[in-house]
Amino acid sequence: MTHRSEPPIRVEPVVTRAGLDAFIDLPAAIYADDPNWVRPLDLDMRKAFDPSKHPFHLHSEAQPYLAYRGGDSDPVGRICAIRNRNHEAFHAEPVGFFGFFESIDDDGVATALFDTVREWLRERGLEVMRGPTSFSTNEMSGLFVDGDPGPPVVMMPYNPPYYPGLLERYGFEKARDLYAWMVDSSDPAYPGSEPEYLVRAEKIVRKRFHVSLRPIDMPRFGAELESIRDLYNDAWEENWGFVPMTDAEFDFMAEELKPIVDSRLALFVENEAGEPIGFALALPDFNYVLKRLNGKLFPFGIVKALFLRRKITTMRVIILGVLEAYRGKGIDTLLYLALFRNGTERGITRAELSWILEDNVKMNQAIERMGARLYRRYRLYDVEI
Repeated sequence: MTHRSEPPIRVEPVVTRAGLDAFIDLPAAIYADDPNWVRPLDLDMRKAFDPSKHPFHLHSEAQPYLAYRGGDSDPVGRICAIRNRNHEAFHAEPVGFFGFFESIDDDGVATALFDTVREWLRERGLEVMRGPTSFSTNEMSGLFVDGDPGPPVVMMPYNPPYYPGLLERYGFEKARDLYAWMVDSSDPAYPGSEPEYLVRAEKIVRKRFHVSLRPIDMPRFGAELESIRDLYNDAWEENWGFVPMTDAEFDFMAEELKPIVDSRLALFVENEAGEPIGFALALPDFNYVLKRLNGKLFPFGIVKALFLRRKITTMRVIILGVLEAYRGKGIDTLLYLALFRNGTERGITRAELSWILEDNVKMNQAIERMGARLYRRYRLYDVEI
């Protein structure tokens, strides 16, 4: 008896517009029957791979690939090889990355994709392959490994449950877990009101350190960015995997996020001299809108987006940090309380706080004490090259 063997997998670099179209469209087939998948805007995906538009390409390299089975013209997987020179310099480690990974449930397809990136990174003298991450940890990072089902919130990843198995059977091992916490007013464990200890702490902190809060001044958005950039790079400098954003990268991300920023959810804390010492940003969960646009902003998506954004009831606390000299004084409490109060006034009933490194014990304990629940875990993986 003869056995029919599977056609070989071929992996080809994306070098044409048609190839990029296929790269962008591939997930639609992977998630065709998944009600939780949220398709990114096609426009944003094109921008990410356009060296004239995304500033990552000014200092580093990225090469997307598509996998095909035999002579088939429809791809069955995709991946992007990423060399982040700024990461190499900042951490003094020969680590390369992969991102934008999608695949059918097939070890052969996944192996062919990982082997391709591994070789690409090896040719550049790198010794570890890490991912998934979309260019850097400042953007979308991690693989969803366990937790509550449902759609991802804005700028958080999503994947089928079989993805971790594809990576682990290939030889990937956990590098770090990233925690996502949830505060949900419909949760039976929700305290129902602000914990008294937080309210007391707020009064003490304000009186002792003479600090004040203010929302971002949107008409002065450009000037405000200068303060946010300094606070962001200082507050996250010692985090595992963090890479400071270049000015161009920070400006690019700010312009991308500006249309969905609510000034009530973007807050500075200032010292007695009026100098910014901390910043917090919560984004309305725009994925609620994206899910209904299905990747297309035109011709009527803008009108639809403006209408749907008023129905958003979830937010993601994406940035919260204070300068090192002011840490451990409870100032972060002021920011958390203000975000939740302002969010409630806006109609927000759920807040995800993400992501937090698993070994950031102080931050995780503080979030848990506020009544949040650890509800999802994401993972970054490493494999030696």
